[in-house]
Amino acid sequence: MSDLKEICSGLPLDPLPPNRGRDPSLPHAPIRTPNLTAEEERLALRNALRYFPPIHHSTLAPEFAQELRQYGHIYMYRFCPTIRMRAYPIDQYPCRTCQAASLMLMIMNNLDPAVAQFPQELVTYGGNGQVFSNWAQFRLVMQYLSQMTEEQTLVLYSGHPLGLFPSLPSSPRAIITNGMVIPNYSSREQYEKMFALGITMYGQMTAGSYCYIGPQGIVHGTTLTVLNAGRRYLGSGDLRGRVFVTSGLGGMSGAQAKAAVIAGCVGVIAEVDEAPLRKRHDQGWLMEVTSSIEHCIKRIREAKISKTPLSLGYHGNVVALWERLVVEYERTGELLVDLGSDQTSLHNPYNGGYYPVQLSFHQANQLMLTDSNRFRDMVQESLRRHIKAINKLSDAGMFFWDYGNAFLLEAKRAGADVEKVGGGTTEFRYPSYVQHIMGDIFSLGFGPFRWVCTSGDPQDLAVTDDIAATVLEDIGATVTDRIRLQYNDNIRWIREAAKHQMVVGSQARILYSDQKGRIGIALAINQAIAEGRVSAPVVISRDHHDVSGTDSPYRETSNVYDGSAFCADMAVQNFVGDAFRGATWVALHNGGGVGWGEVINGGFGLLLDGSKEAAKRASMMLSWDVSNGVARRCWSGNSNAYETIQQTMEENRQLRVTMPFVVQDEQVLDRALQA
Repeated sequence: MSDLKEICSGLPLDPLPPNRGRDPSLPHAPIRTPNLTAEEERLALRNALRYFPPIHHSTLAPEFAQELRQYGHIYMYRFCPTIRMRAYPIDQYPCRTCQAASLMLMIMNNLDPAVAQFPQELVTYGGNGQVFSNWAQFRLVMQYLSQMTEEQTLVLYSGHPLGLFPSLPSSPRAIITNGMVIPNYSSREQYEKMFALGITMYGQMTAGSYCYIGPQGIVHGTTLTVLNAGRRYLGSGDLRGRVFVTSGLGGMSGAQAKAAVIAGCVGVIAEVDEAPLRKRHDQGWLMEVTSSIEHCIKRIREAKISKTPLSLGYHGNVVALWERLVVEYERTGELLVDLGSDQTSLHNPYNGGYYPVQLSFHQANQLMLTDSNRFRDMVQESLRRHIKAINKLSDAGMFFWDYGNAFLLEAKRAGADVEKVGGGTTEFRYPSYVQHIMGDIFSLGFGPFRWVCTSGDPQDLAVTDDIAATVLEDIGATVTDRIRLQYNDNIRWIREAAKHQMVVGSQARILYSDQKGRIGIALAINQAIAEGRVSAPVVISRDHHDVSGTDSPYRETSNVYDGSAFCADMAVQNFVGDAFRGATWVALHNGGGVGWGEVINGGFGLLLDGSKEAAKRASMMLSWDVSNGVARRCWSGNSNAYETIQQTMEENRQLRVTMPFVVQDEQVLDRALQA
């Protein structure tokens, strides 16, 4: 068993570690089919061998070639460490600076088998959200971080550690970019080739920036979404006896079962892969499991009648479940589902992100490998059936929304009936949850703020929970009614968070807050560290799915209607601005959430160590990290953002934002265009 010192010593070359291959006890990523030419295979092999001295090439080349042809990528399984991968207490990492140790902790948390979807393939979530491209990169990054001083910055190109470069103590300790491909070459087909060549990587959102905290990271947002769906569509926040049907229990989708129970409804979640389904059940996130669709129908009826919160995992294809619900409605006239959505990984539809209903899980994996064109056709046929069933139930009174996973976008591309008559480019028959349910929370400055207690001590998490709740209660007493509703939901969440046992991996927490709340919580936690009430430093970050972090026309910016939804200035500016305002590390990615080529997103990590410098960094960086996006949304014409940034300028006289003038008389436009 290796230890932290060993994995920080670089690549083990003398001797080479034994090649154990894949661990059969772990779930593994679907086999990729990049369709490389003979010359491209040669190039992929040459690229992989760059990490090793020529003396080892004759040993490594054959096994790397076998991995490439067998799995579609060179993961370098030989160099997968034997250490128990998890977030160790920060003082155990052999480092010269605590900032570097915080990065190491977050990396190892993202690869913890309890957190990661496919740990040996370095995939954290979403089917292909990579932390690194191969295990040589992991080992070199850990070595660089152990050697780093506070006058160096580690530069990472799509998982590859370019090296340590001289910088200032005020500079970020790591600059991360993933998938920064020239736009005209950012197609899915090009990606599969480039990933196989080892030259680019899909970092999803918080996988490649090391900030994923397990499915808890989305439980809160999912809970708020389901509650607000009830308020908007069903006229009540009381969801007892209401049924929510969706799919996915793997990475971020694994939060849905827990969120449904917290919201008080009956959550039925279909999952084709038994491994993640059993994992969520073993973790206590999923109450019941069945492979019988008839038992599913029976339990839905029972839970509706008794109004008992329930999370039921259906081991099967969600299309079959939707079609069975249609049959039940047509046979009995009883609509058994109130709310519906989907969290299959449709950003990656033809490589394991979506499984066609016509095939079993194993048959689909086989066809994916042997006949990718036929598999693609079957996926699109399944999507058309998927939408047909949803449309029938929606016409009967069920409310459906797109959960930002490119579901409706891919359904449209498959020829399914999802067009919205008179709708814009980013609009479909069903709304995105950003457009409709969550409303303008981003424009109000609210988004998913999170922190990790690096001690690994649950008591530290309990203290920070109380700090966060107290800060929000104090601020919430002084805000408008509309803002107070957001505060109250989050105060309730954080006061009850511990009892729902949401920690998987690191001792972490998440909530939604605005600029004032985030800064207040960060400063209060930093002060608690200085006073010893929190025993070790705390890393703060956020989901990239936030106010400023992401330009995504089918999700985060789907409610930007001035034509700029496809522009990515905001995310890039966010990344740059966070870097020089004090972030410990920053990351910028192509792809994430809705898929490669569809989005640019940026994130950060910031270490709070109890110092005055950390407090200064937090205040400066968090204000920019929120106001950047609110100002952009204001300029696009959003009235909530206009009011929010106006109020922020009144509170901070150094902030001056260009404000838009609204065309008040539409006839001015008509006359000008007619002339």
